[in-house]
Amino acid sequence: MDPKHKELLRSQRLFLVEELLVDDMIIQYLYQEEILTESHLEEIQSESSNRKKTLKLLDILPTRGSRAFHHFIQSLEKDFPWIKDKLLRLCAEDKESPPPLSFTVQCGVPDHILPTVPTTQHLNRLAALLSSEWKSVLLDLGLSSADLYRCCVDHPHAVQSQVLAGLVVWTQRNGREATVRRLLQSLQATDILPSVLQQVFV
Repeated sequence: MDPKHKELLRSQRLFLVEELLVDDMIIQYLYQEEILTESHLEEIQSESSNRKKTLKLLDILPTRGSRAFHHFIQSLEKDFPWIKDKLLRLCAEDKESPPPLSFTVQCGVPDHILPTVPTTQHLNRLAALLSSEWKSVLLDLGLSSADLYRCCVDHPHAVQSQVLAGLVVWTQRNGREATVRRLLQSLQATDILPSVLQQVFV
């Protein structure tokens, strides 16, 4: 998903939780368009309240590729046109404003480090910083819900160890593709300041 669309969904998260009713029509449409998988449907439907279903959908969408935002907008057309209009208006306003410095530039990570695979020391520092948003970051990096569950079961008493285990799985699976640049892309939607990330990758 385009970083601008990820940021838009993040910034409108509370609005969407209050206004959106995640009914069968929305998630079945997204399933039909191959944005959601069968296991995603089960994850969303297993949540106990509409609020939690919406939050689960908003966690999953940014991990589902470049078509996800477009099809999410389309799914709102019939029953939630005011939400669709607001999101499209905010998208249009964003295009009119000058582009901000890219996140990697803001972080100030040296160019020669960006294409390299993060070291265990880097991952350990990062694991200490990530809090409630760690699962969203790892899902964005391509790990599955089952992977996250395994990390939690293997390290039940230490969130930092759970995060580190997930990051190690990502680097092992992706080899040379698991670069610092790719990691920074997934960290854009977190609340960690770019200046703090610069300290992680020194």
